[in-house]
Amino acid sequence: MTDTLVHTRTGLALLDVTLTYPDGESRLTALDHVTLEVAPGEFTAVAGPSGSGKSSLLAVAATLLRPDSGQVVIDGQDAGALGERARTALRRDRLGIVFQQSNLLASLTAVEQLLVLEDVRGGRVREARDRAGDLLSSVGLTGSKQHRRPHQLSGGERQRVNIARALFGRPSVLLVDEPTSALDHERGAQIVDLLAEVTRTHRTATVMVTHDRDLLGRVDRVLDMHDGRLTPAG
Repeated sequence: MTDTLVHTRTGLALLDVTLTYPDGESRLTALDHVTLEVAPGEFTAVAGPSGSGKSSLLAVAATLLRPDSGQVVIDGQDAGALGERARTALRRDRLGIVFQQSNLLASLTAVEQLLVLEDVRGGRVREARDRAGDLLSSVGLTGSKQHRRPHQLSGGERQRVNIARALFGRPSVLLVDEPTSALDHERGAQIVDLLAEVTRTHRTATVMVTHDRDLLGRVDRVLDMHDGRLTPAG
């Protein structure tokens, strides 16, 4: 195991991870000895039907759930060896999460959606404003759109804010949950192309879970998930 940890000093590694849930008098296996390593700058997609374990995979990778066994290594740190406060700090400082729904705050403009994170971190909001604007521009949200509230933006534009918000803390690992589910095919393709671009530019280890196989030609690697098991696609 030591050799593996040396190999995964940066990026994301799930090493022989098993996760079960109570199911009546027995337990249901959500992740069955899953191993996944994603290097910085690599865009990996995990495809599979509903109930296959994709959401559990993201939750464990995000340190929101502790697996029954195995290791979760983020940027060289074994998350399971950390206390709750340190795990929270690791999640805040090393992970970016792009949710299926953008979950933007209705009263805030696009740029304020990013700045509120700086406020929560105790940072200097005024100094962060230029970076927030630059980051929104880098995901294709420019000019007056940066000062619009969520109801004034299209679904694709809201998802771009969602991506910029996830990148604002300079994460090492980017976890993406069904980013195209609420978009038509054209806008969905644009979002996946954008995720591929930001993975290269920001050198994140990116994992996207999806059931939409039409867009998988845009990623570096595709893995299939069925019944909690992860295998190379096709």
